[in-house]
Amino acid sequence: MHSDDPQFLQRTAHTVGWSQLALIALGIATSVLVAKGIDINLSADVEATARNMLDAETRLRAKAYLACLGFALGTVVSVGLFLILQSHGRLLASTSLVVSLAAAVLSLLGAVFAMNVAELASAPAYASITDDAQRLMLAGMQATSDYTSFHLSLVISSVANAGFFYLFLRSGLIPMLIAAWGVFASLLVAVVIVARDFIPALGQPGITISFMVANLIALISLSLYLGIKGVRVEPAPL
Repeated sequence: MHSDDPQFLQRTAHTVGWSQLALIALGIATSVLVAKGIDINLSADVEATARNMLDAETRLRAKAYLACLGFALGTVVSVGLFLILQSHGRLLASTSLVVSLAAAVLSLLGAVFAMNVAELASAPAYASITDDAQRLMLAGMQATSDYTSFHLSLVISSVANAGFFYLFLRSGLIPMLIAAWGVFASLLVAVVIVARDFIPALGQPGITISFMVANLIALISLSLYLGIKGVRVEPAPL
């Protein structure tokens, strides 16, 4: 079916909206129910996180498989947004899709690192070739790798989202307020995360919470609008 077909666009929009909401819910549930204490992105204490990871084989495996589910949902969202927006800017839509998928793959590395520590904690072979200090160091390296891959993927995915939101803003397929806020919030996340590596003051918890909440509002607003209303078949003029 042609991507300009109104019924196709509406079905795709609904799928994207509910998939994005499911992805957000999955992330929150994973953080609260599974990843507490074993996710370096939720704690600044690398040593404590590494120690907890070595005692949490089952939760690490669950975290990894949930990350795979999140990857699948994220792929559905990215491809769906491309299908909706390609006729309003094929180059930007294609670029945003590729960048978004690259970010999803980078984020999926967190699942690999979680499984690595699960194996390190459970496989008898590691007990015979490493001592406790060495296993702790290896777990800490996996946690650090998870941290860097997550933050790089967050920057890249935010840039991709800014591209998608800009196309929504230009096309008028969703309300201007949602689209404009999405562009602002997405760029804010990308800029602040990069800048705080060079300006430590930007790493304050209050600043982090502020831009993450702004981004969450943008994503939830878009998800609810697409899930409930879909897109405007006849875009409103800007």
